[in-house]
Amino acid sequence: MPTTYADQVPRVLVNGPASWNTVVRLPALPEPRSATLFARAHHDGLGGTSAGKARTLAALGLDVTLRTVLGDDDEAGRVRAALDHPRLTLLAEPAAHGRTERHVNLLADDGARLSLYLTLPAPERPADPVPVDVRAVLAAAAAAVVDLADHSRPLLAAAREAGVPLWCDVHDDDGTAAHARPFADAADVLLVSADRLTDPAAYLDAAVRRGARLAVCTSGAAGALARDASGWWEVPAAPVDAVVDADGAGDAFLAGLLHGVLDGLPHPRALARASAAGALAVTSPGVGGALVTPEAVASLAQHVAVRAR
Repeated sequence: MPTTYADQVPRVLVNGPASWNTVVRLPALPEPRSATLFARAHHDGLGGTSAGKARTLAALGLDVTLRTVLGDDDEAGRVRAALDHPRLTLLAEPAAHGRTERHVNLLADDGARLSLYLTLPAPERPADPVPVDVRAVLAAAAAAVVDLADHSRPLLAAAREAGVPLWCDVHDDDGTAAHARPFADAADVLLVSADRLTDPAAYLDAAVRRGARLAVCTSGAAGALARDASGWWEVPAAPVDAVVDADGAGDAFLAGLLHGVLDGLPHPRALARASAAGALAVTSPGVGGALVTPEAVASLAQHVAVRAR
């Protein structure tokens, strides 16, 4: 029988970026010409795909360790404060030159995004080998979420050696990008967006043939398509009244999916939970799923009819 939360709270290692971002809302992304634009709104807040996943997983009741890279600047203090949660442990590698990752994200009303990297730090110490403290966390983990970052690469082999299921989110991979290939090839569970894929079904099918247990392609409001060893699953977007901020929806989707899988749910029900978590995440500003709770996700998931294709 699978372990459930009634028996033991699963532990998850998340490895990858955490940042402090400036988010600017616009009616549409700017055209490639000189122009003056007026923002609808703007705010500073927590960013980074791994920070969003870790914060949402903690909100869902999982014990999470987030390994990332932070500087010793004011932005690092803000990131630490935003990640403060009783179920979240932060392992922060010191950044070279003491500077925390920063972006300016332009978000359009149709969900399009343009990210401008202001600072992209590297850890002071070499990424390989994996530090002893990280190996200890990995050894006790029920799953490892390893996101796109150079300091994540050694975790791909380390998770495999430890026998820990490897979850990878390759975002807008087009199937050929060199940076994403080791992550896509190693994943037990693979998440990708449809943004740059000409044939999402072929991409997912190839992932499962390589050995992935589950591969999922998200398409925003159009829902998601999933493939596992038993076949195909069509996942509708969960219904919500209004979209406030689509930033971080994919991170919440993965968190909801992992929450369901670790709770012993079959893939269709776990995918419904993923859709619900992603939908709840867009109803509040910022990453980390402020309105994502186990009760809210379970309730909304009842309205998501995942169908075999």
